[in-house]
Amino acid sequence: MNPKTVLFIALAVVTVWFVAAWAEVARRLAMTVYHALVGFVMGFFDTLGIGNFATTTSMFKLRSSVPDEKIPGTLNVGYALPTVAQAYIYISFVQVDIWTLILMIVASVAGAWLGAGVVAKWPRRKIQIGMGFALLAAATLMLMAQLQLAPGGGTALELRGAKLGLGLGGNFALGALMTLGIGLYAPCLILVSLLGMDPRAAFPIMMGSCAFLMPIGGIRFIREASSSATTAIMLTLSGIPAVLIAAYIVRQLKLSQVRWLVIVVVVYTAVMMLRSAIRDRGPAAKAVTPGSATP
Repeated sequence: MNPKTVLFIALAVVTVWFVAAWAEVARRLAMTVYHALVGFVMGFFDTLGIGNFATTTSMFKLRSSVPDEKIPGTLNVGYALPTVAQAYIYISFVQVDIWTLILMIVASVAGAWLGAGVVAKWPRRKIQIGMGFALLAAATLMLMAQLQLAPGGGTALELRGAKLGLGLGGNFALGALMTLGIGLYAPCLILVSLLGMDPRAAFPIMMGSCAFLMPIGGIRFIREASSSATTAIMLTLSGIPAVLIAAYIVRQLKLSQVRWLVIVVVVYTAVMMLRSAIRDRGPAAKAVTPGSATP
């Protein structure tokens, strides 16, 4: 059997597993228009390569609509299925060595599985501090790409030897960081470019990685009650059509000005997150644990 076909089948199995774990919770919950709009807009731009974790976090903070300690879980659970749709599209159409793709995906999933088990148990203030610095790191990577300071990449479509080892180690770390709410797309693009790969090869790698690690990591967040299930449902239901529209209808949208706006918003959100951590400092904050706030 063709290795790519095996990969698609494995992705389908993981997706069904994730849906089954989530379905019972999803039936009992109401919907919100605001989160549907956020899911659609951010899912649209995510498919075009901007990423949606940092921007969605900004929207959550703007309305204080999701407790800080539940943001990482909500992002990973809510955007899992839209990212699966992205993976099917980009793995089908963008050329990359199949074994490099599979190994990079496995590395990111391992990082996410371990990371989700840790982050899901963190208290509110620890997540606020972690996400604050993670968002600042994401803004820095976005700024580097916008100013063309990031590596331009090469022409390779595969990794071998030491470069493969470095790629696997890097994607393992990025998978773990995904569970803290920092998106994988921008750092993965820089990683594969540094290793001499064609930047276009980053799209199936980063979207394939997220399509596997987000459902697997998301299941751990669901089991720990560390996500806002109502919000996650809306991100999913509105994000999937946004992905299809962006992938098949609007492929050549000029995104330069949008990226500048995203950088400003992400920095602002990082500052607000760290400010919340400072404000929550004290005996009362130490008593707050994941799951203690209502979605």
